[in-house]
Amino acid sequence: MAAFENAIYPVVVKINEYLSSYILIVLLIAVGLWYTIKTRFVQIRCFGEGMKKVFGNLSLKGGKSTSGMTSFQALATAIAAQVGTGNIVGASGAILTGGPGAIFWMWVIAFFGMATIYAEATLAQKTRIKDKDGNIQGGPVYYITTAFKGGFGKFLAVFFAVATVLALGFMGSMVQSNSIGSTFETAFGVPAWIVGIVLVVICAAIFLGGVQRLASVCEKLVPIMAGVFLLGGLVILVCRITYLPATFGMIFKYAFQPQAIIGGAFGAAIKAAISQGAKRGLFSNEAGMGSTPHAHAQANVEHPHDQGVVAMAGVFIDTFVVLTLNALVIISTLYTADGPLAECGAAAASTVITKTNLAQTAFGTIFGSGFGAMFVAICLFFFAFSTILSWNMFGKINAVYLFGKKNAKLCTIVYTAIALVFIFLGTVMQSDLVWELTDAFNYLMVLPNALALFALTKMVVTSVKEADSKKKNK
Repeated sequence: MAAFENAIYPVVVKINEYLSSYILIVLLIAVGLWYTIKTRFVQIRCFGEGMKKVFGNLSLKGGKSTSGMTSFQALATAIAAQVGTGNIVGASGAILTGGPGAIFWMWVIAFFGMATIYAEATLAQKTRIKDKDGNIQGGPVYYITTAFKGGFGKFLAVFFAVATVLALGFMGSMVQSNSIGSTFETAFGVPAWIVGIVLVVICAAIFLGGVQRLASVCEKLVPIMAGVFLLGGLVILVCRITYLPATFGMIFKYAFQPQAIIGGAFGAAIKAAISQGAKRGLFSNEAGMGSTPHAHAQANVEHPHDQGVVAMAGVFIDTFVVLTLNALVIISTLYTADGPLAECGAAAASTVITKTNLAQTAFGTIFGSGFGAMFVAICLFFFAFSTILSWNMFGKINAVYLFGKKNAKLCTIVYTAIALVFIFLGTVMQSDLVWELTDAFNYLMVLPNALALFALTKMVVTSVKEADSKKKNK
């Protein structure tokens, strides 16, 4: 087994590098640009509408329904998936490798990603179905088969569903639980296997409660976890307020002059800054990946456009609020004049510190190393735990699509049991191959999803026009 892993590991790494650095970045940026133009900058025109729908309906109590979720519950479930360990580790990695300027390119990508996720949520609403038990089933597999009829559509849908079950439901949850187990063992000295048992029990209680229980947990957990992290980050920024002008200055300066901090030739440096910002941004907010449409399909709204604008708010909160706050904390404490990485090139910085403890070091500069590590560990726990909950639901929808047409309940029970095993294993073991395969299947989800997004442009544009007409007639 070890020999097989050693043989296949470099192959998977190479495939991932090629996919993430070239094909997917180009494809996802193209989708974002396409829908920005086709919807006439919906992310600007309808931004206020989306934020009003989110915060106007903000509630920790939700509402009971026989199927589906409220619009806010669907958003909370989507944000639970988006705001994962990538917001802490991902931003750290982008800055460490691509310099502070990578954050600027994250913002650019997120701006176009808001149009992409509008399209995804709209299509998920338009193509969702109710099964014989009255449960709502929706997501990319349903709009993929709407876009492409016959055998080709079924092939793409099955391809997407298999990748999603493996990437999110099984191996992805394993990666997230590993973060929980390792950080708690490091920060609090709790053995990882004990953390694993507790995590499995809690997850089982939520998973077996169905969509309504998961929605109820997410609508309470997401505002609280985001609030705790934002409060901690704001405390740091207040303490470093005199360095904030320099922090923003570095983000914009090194976005266009990255060689000054990364080193090497301008061409290689600008490529590193843009690719790191784009890659980390795309896979943080998940716009275009096809994951969050599963949640948005569950929303009970009057018109698909209503959930489309709410989905845009999810990308904004993920990237422009949570991820940006983490980036500002890191740059203002570590990269400014009195920081340990001041004027330190990427190659030199990576020898001083790693992306996994960059955030802990940054928070530790104000909170103290011990409390800083604990604070980041607690935030990572909530981020990773909420991601496990959402990803499990996304994987379950696709497992039912693949195997549950005759007996959805049995399929759900079997899927949940396997998922819980992966969650426990994630806390007590680590395999570099599993980590790389998770990324690979994540990347492969994008391909059929993006093809369907291009093919169903007319359906999305029609939804925008209907919403615009409705506003004019009011």
